[in-house]
Amino acid sequence: MLVRVHDDCALAIGQLSHSWLSGQLARAWGNDRFIAPEPREEIALGAQQHDLGWALFDLEPSWNEQSGLPRNFLELTLDEHLAIWRDAPDHLLSESLHAALVVSLHGRSLSELRAQVRPEQATAVAEHIDAERSRQARLCQTLGISPSQAKLIQRQMWTWDGLSLALCNGWQPFTAHDVPCHDGLLDVELRDAGEGSYTLDPWPFAADRVEVRCEARRLDPRYDSETAMRRAFATAPPVTLEFPLVMR
Repeated sequence: MLVRVHDDCALAIGQLSHSWLSGQLARAWGNDRFIAPEPREEIALGAQQHDLGWALFDLEPSWNEQSGLPRNFLELTLDEHLAIWRDAPDHLLSESLHAALVVSLHGRSLSELRAQVRPEQATAVAEHIDAERSRQARLCQTLGISPSQAKLIQRQMWTWDGLSLALCNGWQPFTAHDVPCHDGLLDVELRDAGEGSYTLDPWPFAADRVEVRCEARRLDPRYDSETAMRRAFATAPPVTLEFPLVMR
């Protein structure tokens, strides 16, 4: 769950809706400077589904007593992290092996990041990292994907995820580091372009304008109990959040 707090409300964005936005970025991605995903639809599908393990978890969000709102994705416990990511790629194996690979690569990256940020949990996430490394070796062999190609997919997914999070959470300016392009790696900055639009520099799309969106649920700024919060969440109507991206 992503939780964006305003003065008069909070917007709760499901991880899968944020993932949907990532998939929209992936489908539009690529030009003379930036490498398009290949195969585009399969990799974009993986980007769209990269948080698939959150699907049921986000339907009954836990309550943060201090904020009075749903806990956001940065507040996952170790057990919750592993429960969400351990089997997530399995759900895509019957749909697209490329998409399953994208989810595996991203889940492993998150566990590696968790091990770096929280060294006391490194041993606990090592099994997941090793399991995904083995899974990726099998998938890459089946799909004929080289280690360098897998690294490219992983870095692209990391980029789309970061940009999607920045848009959903209102993180502007935001810099995506080490973004793959045809002549190496670049940093890409997301900035507010005014009048409700945003821009990326350098521009990574073929079109001069790309519109992406996701859904949120509008909540009160605070609730006094988990029961009250969940009741409000269950009945809150969806709100569409639109993000026009324009070349400047």
